[in-house]
Amino acid sequence: MHFRQVKRREFITLLGGTAAWPLAARAQQTERVRRIGVLVGGLAQDDPEGRTRLAVFQQTLATLGWTDGRNVRIDYRWGEGDAELRRKYAAELVALAPDVIVAMSNTSIGPLLQVTRTIPIVFANVVDPVGSGYVASLARPGGNATGFTQFEYRLSGKWLELLKEIAPNVSQVAVIRDPRTGSGTGQFAVIQALAPVGMELFPVNAVSAAEIERGIEAFARMPNGGLIVTSGGTAFHRELIISLAARHRLTAVYPFRYHSSIGGLISYGPDTIEPTRRAAGYVDRILKGEKPADLPVQNPTNYELVINLKTARTLGLTVPPSLLARADEVIE
Repeated sequence: MHFRQVKRREFITLLGGTAAWPLAARAQQTERVRRIGVLVGGLAQDDPEGRTRLAVFQQTLATLGWTDGRNVRIDYRWGEGDAELRRKYAAELVALAPDVIVAMSNTSIGPLLQVTRTIPIVFANVVDPVGSGYVASLARPGGNATGFTQFEYRLSGKWLELLKEIAPNVSQVAVIRDPRTGSGTGQFAVIQALAPVGMELFPVNAVSAAEIERGIEAFARMPNGGLIVTSGGTAFHRELIISLAARHRLTAVYPFRYHSSIGGLISYGPDTIEPTRRAAGYVDRILKGEKPADLPVQNPTNYELVINLKTARTLGLTVPPSLLARADEVIE
């Protein structure tokens, strides 16, 4: 009798444990999968820079415990340098009702905020978010958006200084910018304000490849010409711009390292990958319950001066030793 009672108790215990297994499995399976939307505004889907940014974003999320396809779903949209496409995809991502949206560039944040003021947004590589009206202040964003800036407008004056340093005889300067973006017009305004007496500026609109080509070809007929490429909406056309500068033998200054790495003469600007890594950290905090309004907007921590000596030799330029000494990277 005692033996049968013990066996019966063991059987009931075993039965109870077995019944608990599918309950635990079901609980794990029904754990809510969080949703993240990502809008990449100024780059094509096969762009190496864009792919690197997204890889770093996903890797950082994974180290924080968020894996795409397991406990989070990430929906990507690529603006391909097209303003209309960016507006369309911004609306699509908002319609998916994600827990948070990431604006991967300066051209992404505006369209998103036009369609939602409630879904949390984390931005990366955005110029002057306060002046553009995206946040109330850097310390207290106050709305549904926060993130990481690209640089302040005053950095635009540095490009002008570098151009004069590497090519002192330059007196005519074409400035490539997208007039549809606040950053494009703002950066041009700073360059215009700091241009020395006797230097003439010519804005070239980066609305389309054809417009850029016409603008640079017309400008290249002038003597003593130089070129400044702003960060405002020009990334999508960077290969075209660099090839046109080479064809017309224009001394050119660019905003980011990825320009110099593919043949641009000289670049000065922040690391474009680090803000994406830091944005993943803010996404993690928002998914865990924090509000964008309470997360301060942060500025870049690292700037890079890169010189492409191969391009300098092709243009017949001698880079001043003082400039080479300050370079973070020299491409031979």
